[in-house]
Amino acid sequence: MTLIAPRVTAALPAEDAQKLRYALNGSDDITVFVDGTVHRLPPRARDAVVDLLARFSRGEAVTVSSVEEMLTTSRAAELAGISHTYLRNMTDRGEIPVEYRGTHRRIRLADVMAWLEKQRKNSTADGAPGHGDDGDADAS
Repeated sequence: MTLIAPRVTAALPAEDAQKLRYALNGSDDITVFVDGTVHRLPPRARDAVVDLLARFSRGEAVTVSSVEEMLTTSRAAELAGISHTYLRNMTDRGEIPVEYRGTHRRIRLADVMAWLEKQRKNSTADGAPGHGDDGDADAS
C-alpha cells in the first residue's frame, strides 16, 4: 500500500478567512456537493472537515495526511483467524509485510485484509469455502 504524500496548503488570504469564519460561526453543519450531488458526511468525516475549515478561518496553513492503522501480531492474528505463531511465520517468509518498531512487529490492517481476501478467493476457486490454506498451527 502506498501512502499519498502529505498535502500542505497555505493559509487563506485574510478576507477569505474572515468570510469563512463568519460562515462557520455557531454552525457545524456542512453540506458537501460532489459532481452536483449532495452527500451527508458521517460524523467523524464531518468533524474533520469542520476542523479543517475552522483552521483555515483562523488564517492557519494546513497539512493533510493519512494515518495507517498498525496492528500487533496478536491483534492481526485474531482478525485473520489464525494463530499468532503462524502469523509470525508468514511475516518471516514475507507473505504478509511487517514493520518493526524496535523489536516489535507491526502489521498494517490493510495488509491483513488483503491476505484475508486472497484466502477467500483461493478457497472459492478451490470449491471449498472456508477451507483455504491458512496452515493454522492451532488446527492440530
